[in-house]
Amino acid sequence: MHRLNAEWHRPALLGYAAIVLAHWAEHLAQAFQIYALGWPTPEARGVLGLPFPWLVQSEAMHYAYALVMLVGLWVFRKGFKGRAGTWWTISLLIQFWHHVEHALLQLQAIAAHNLFNRPVPTSILQLWVPRVELHLFYNAAVFIPMAVAMYHHLFPSEGELARHACRCAVRPVHLAAPRVRAA
Repeated sequence: MHRLNAEWHRPALLGYAAIVLAHWAEHLAQAFQIYALGWPTPEARGVLGLPFPWLVQSEAMHYAYALVMLVGLWVFRKGFKGRAGTWWTISLLIQFWHHVEHALLQLQAIAAHNLFNRPVPTSILQLWVPRVELHLFYNAAVFIPMAVAMYHHLFPSEGELARHACRCAVRPVHLAAPRVRAA
């Protein structure tokens, strides 16, 4: 755990960010298919869902992703200090609720009994917001504070930089080591 938030922090965060962005791209592709191309929602399955339709219909796959997101936010939390830590924690808390919603969906799929007299597994907020739009909201609500956290992590104040155990920070010119001129 310590190494993930110290010397391995940057490559581990890049890997995590790639997973997050790929997932975001799937949701944006699905939204494009629905709203720009006019596809019916059941046919709008993102990019991977077109050749593998079972992916979109698999509650287990969606739950697994929600769990990966939650674990990643928890594991990397110790590497974020100051303002970055505050924003990262906000993202973690939102993802915790998103995970609870997916756990509820997964339990309905396992029990083969849907709550709220619905024909399909239904989460709590899905009672008011359709699933596609709800997941676009959840992804944005988790991603935005995560992106703000990354910004503050990459460009920390001098006090925050002193508390970093990793080398993720991009040092502004006024904090960079002075260059030695060759004579």
